[in-house]
Amino acid sequence: MSPRRNRPKGSGSERSAEDDPSGRYGGWQSTTSWQGEEWNVRHVAGASAQGKSYRCPGCDQNIPDGVPHVVAWPEHSGVDERRHWHKACWNARDRRTTRVQRSRNAPRF
Repeated sequence: MSPRRNRPKGSGSERSAEDDPSGRYGGWQSTTSWQGEEWNVRHVAGASAQGKSYRCPGCDQNIPDGVPHVVAWPEHSGVDERRHWHKACWNARDRRTTRVQRSRNAPRF
């Protein structure tokens, strides 16, 4: 009996090195269009984020160290424009509004 195949035969879903370059942080990088400009998006593995925590601009919550997340920045900008997002927040970026900081007793309307 031959060993079981874990991958489907064929070339329909394979990624090439050009489409999916590995970055410094062990994730894969792609480009997407958002808000009228091109954005670089890098998926960061949780093991690569050890000892670091970031604040997600989508939900304004902390991304603890060791949690897989997404780093996104406009294509024609520098390193200072990179933002770390939760994966779910990045996927819902069009449905999210800017977070207004309210005091505890402020009305919610």
